[in-house]
Amino acid sequence: MNYRHAFHAGGFVDVMKHIILTRLIEYLKLKPGAFRVIDTHAGLGRYSLTGDEARRSPEWMDGIGKLLKAELAAKPKALIEPYLDVVASENPNNTLARYPGSPLVARKLFRPQDRLSALELHPKDARELGKHFDGDVQARVTALDGWLALNAYVPPKEKRGLVLVDPPFEEPGEWERLVEGLAKAHKKWATGIYALWYPLKEPREVNGFVAGLKATGIKRMMRAELLVERAVAGKLYGSGMILVNPPFVLEDELKTILPALVKVLGRDGASHRIEWIRGE
Repeated sequence: MNYRHAFHAGGFVDVMKHIILTRLIEYLKLKPGAFRVIDTHAGLGRYSLTGDEARRSPEWMDGIGKLLKAELAAKPKALIEPYLDVVASENPNNTLARYPGSPLVARKLFRPQDRLSALELHPKDARELGKHFDGDVQARVTALDGWLALNAYVPPKEKRGLVLVDPPFEEPGEWERLVEGLAKAHKKWATGIYALWYPLKEPREVNGFVAGLKATGIKRMMRAELLVERAVAGKLYGSGMILVNPPFVLEDELKTILPALVKVLGRDGASHRIEWIRGE
């Protein structure tokens, strides 16, 4: 599929994914103990919405651009606010020229005791990402294949936290790698929170992916999807996340957030889905 972050920064995929990321981090912050976020496909960290990639594919206009202009009801607005605050911190004076990737979203929400491990395979991207965290003792950027390194990074010494897996789907076999990677990591760290992103483009692939996840036997695994239009095979029509060990409040939060996003970002046939692949 080749979902390169620079071409899609700030689009509906990022909006959904990063709102969920902020909700998970806000939950982790409810306890005083430190936690770690492990971002396996961290990307560049910050993206220009006025650069060549964004101009060639201005998806942010139908994503964060629409959300910032929307009149939200009080309840979803309160849940989405931490995410909007992070975006605003990147864009002073009510501009919208930059969009934070997941490592920056996470880092901006941290307390002094929390930590980030950002893994990025592409050396050039890893160097660029590292510049954002120069001298930052709470964040470490490593040029590694997140898939191969994940087993070495779990469990983190903090014993609390989450793993964000957000591959670009450049290589064949990514669906299988998601299932296998989760199964291996979960065996080493069964109590961690895992958030796995996937594109909604080929319903048959998604159905096979979900069946593979179910076959792992992993419990407390939830599926959340945002469809911005009616499903059409071969076209990116939505964004999905698999959430393992989600906070007990997250299901109800998503029942508020996703319908609001459907209303703001959706086109003809837009909908959402929240279901448990496996419960307790």
